[in-house]
Amino acid sequence: MALSERSERELLDIVRAGDGGSGDGMLNKRTSDGAREAVLFYTAMCGTCQVAERMLEVVQATGVPVPIHKLNISFAPVLRERWQITSVPCLVLLEDGEPVLFEYVMRSVDHLYHLLKSS
Repeated sequence: MALSERSERELLDIVRAGDGGSGDGMLNKRTSDGAREAVLFYTAMCGTCQVAERMLEVVQATGVPVPIHKLNISFAPVLRERWQITSVPCLVLLEDGEPVLFEYVMRSVDHLYHLLKSS
């Protein structure tokens, strides 16, 4: 199962909804009540990013309770700057639309599974 692609605009809407700003009602509902999700920032020509994506696909197939998406950092200048993402791959865990963890090292499928399972 492939990770779904997010646009920067969609993530910015989620961040605003988590801040109590005016966002789409559906996004607001998704980010309320401590909702969490994970976003993998990547670039198209990054081999390590491709490995990280495959590892997250395996984790996603186990049924972890956190939705996992991906976003090409080349098309996300606002979030890259706001969250000070320094390299890719970078897995960002969001809670109520706010980043709570930046994971730059994708050690193993087991590590990622436990990271997302416990979040």
